[in-house]
Amino acid sequence: MPEEPILVWGAGAIGGTVGALLGRAGHDVTFVDIVAEHVAAIRDPARGLRITGPVAECRVVAPAFTPAELTGTWRRVFLCVKAHHTAEATRALLPHLDADGHVLSLQNGLTERIIAGIAGRARTVGAFVNFGADWLAPGEILYGNRGAVVIGELDGAITDRLRSLHRTLLDFDDAAVMTGNIWGYLWGKLAYGAMLFAQALGQDSIAGALGNPRLFGLWRALGAEVMAVAAAEGVRPEGFNGFDPAAFMPGAPEAAARRSIDAMVAFNRTSAKTHSGVWRDLAVRRRRTEVDAQIAPVAEIGARHGLACPLTARLVAMIHEIEEGRRPMTDDNLIELASLVGQPA
Repeated sequence: MPEEPILVWGAGAIGGTVGALLGRAGHDVTFVDIVAEHVAAIRDPARGLRITGPVAECRVVAPAFTPAELTGTWRRVFLCVKAHHTAEATRALLPHLDADGHVLSLQNGLTERIIAGIAGRARTVGAFVNFGADWLAPGEILYGNRGAVVIGELDGAITDRLRSLHRTLLDFDDAAVMTGNIWGYLWGKLAYGAMLFAQALGQDSIAGALGNPRLFGLWRALGAEVMAVAAAEGVRPEGFNGFDPAAFMPGAPEAAARRSIDAMVAFNRTSAKTHSGVWRDLAVRRRRTEVDAQIAPVAEIGARHGLACPLTARLVAMIHEIEEGRRPMTDDNLIELASLVGQPA
């Protein structure tokens, strides 16, 4: 039975996919996006929002607005913008959030911290997603593969609103999980995300880069840097879709990291989405990435604990060089980054 109405703020790869499939299931979904052409397509009865790919094929027509056009309030807002737009989007949606409403962060990184600082911790619900999707054109999104979908309260409580949100998300993915350890999943995704940012330095696919034997040391060391910071934060990281956090903890045997990376390669080989969203930002859409909002905070938090993160810091710098046109996107970039493994900070 459909739950109460949902406002999806950000109708790109993540928000568009989730919102479209929930709309197909009978939920009352309204979309907000800053791309006027995309908004026009979603609400046009002759076009609509089209989901393509091996997981689902559908077309939904739904109410859609730019932020300036939107009126009304909602108790449920799904925030699905890029991490570096979180603060701006949260401030923009606040007038449309009921006094007793909440924001569900369907994003990557530690964006829940930003949302909570603006909307209030009690009005913020955490989430972690790892399915593959790409925004292709106004009104068209590729849903490339299924992946983990997890939601949780920031304090670990299992609340009525969390149960209600979980029931809703089961209409998107029947394997969606409700957890008391959402920070564990978010930090796990940060480690995996660091690997995806590194993949975006070159041209090889996610599976190809992760499976490159010359880069094994890089993946192991990147994962270890993030997991060390997570441990210092008192977080118990969670695994998903082949990523095993225990395999990247201090003292973990090399064989465990190899098994985890092999499993991540196998997971990504099944996806119609071959390259990361970061890679598409750089190579296709020619725009700045989420690196400062997603990956840079790992090194900043690590520094507060006295932990150096030289690979993470260098990765951030290399992404900036590509964004600014000072570095070409070639696979040699990954070899260069891998050459730093084991060097002192």
